[in-house]
Amino acid sequence: MATTVFHIEGGIGKNVAATAVVETYKKKFPKRNIIVVSAWPDVWTRNTDIARFYRIGNTPYFYQDVIKDKKGIEVFMQCPYKQTSHITKKKHLIETWCDMVGVEYKGAVPKLDFNIREVEEGSAYVSQFNDGQKPMLLFQPFGGPGPEHQQHPYSWSRDMHPTQAQQIVDALNDKFNIIHVCYEFHPQLNNVHRFDAMIGKKALFSMLAHTNKRILIDSSLQHASAALGLPATVAWVITHPDLFGYNIHNNITTNKEDLKGTIDSYMHDYDFTGVIHECPYGSLEDFHDVDAIVKSVLD
Repeated sequence: MATTVFHIEGGIGKNVAATAVVETYKKKFPKRNIIVVSAWPDVWTRNTDIARFYRIGNTPYFYQDVIKDKKGIEVFMQCPYKQTSHITKKKHLIETWCDMVGVEYKGAVPKLDFNIREVEEGSAYVSQFNDGQKPMLLFQPFGGPGPEHQQHPYSWSRDMHPTQAQQIVDALNDKFNIIHVCYEFHPQLNNVHRFDAMIGKKALFSMLAHTNKRILIDSSLQHASAALGLPATVAWVITHPDLFGYNIHNNITTNKEDLKGTIDSYMHDYDFTGVIHECPYGSLEDFHDVDAIVKSVLD
């Protein structure tokens, strides 16, 4: 049986999105064995579209065993972020990726499958904050790859502004038990249950299914929430839901969207890491409409 290798570099959210690409490819080529090589086994465990997973950097004898002298081998190592349709913001990330691998995008969304322990762990993490009096709200206003990869605890290009995040909490904490999912180095918020434990990604994603409402940013959690069929309110900054989002969510962009980029712009408007000198916003009012985010949760 012929083999196709998907080599996927990048973060866990990109891998969750890639499950929709692989599913679309598998439907067109059901007899091909699919191998995924990536840094995130959590995403691909129990995925029935793939035959095998290899972690990047742990691929002994891969060329000899998978590629050398094999008939019909196909390898996809291209990055969708470097394609014209993505750079010019013409197509959703998943559609661009499908174009790259030669299949027609038909609206596939990500998918995740959980084992019993991942479900139990997600439930336990949420249950510790559940007093039985108020519904549970999972709140992720800050994200990113972690402290070793970003200079500041708050990234203007991706995160909610901390002041606005606290305003949202203040408006909702009497109606919800709010779990603030974050890294240890992220800004502190009042009147939340801070959850900054380092846990498995699938257990973290499972927490989504045990909450009543979700407020997220453009992160792996918004991809996972879509994969689980769970609507969320998603606040966007320099990335846009037309490229990375899903219709299942209530997507709220910033008040000021006519952004021109900076002197350092190359293939994208802004450096996604959020370097401070590129920030185009002059006041809090340029960021999100807090009332709109609150209303989307209460409606």
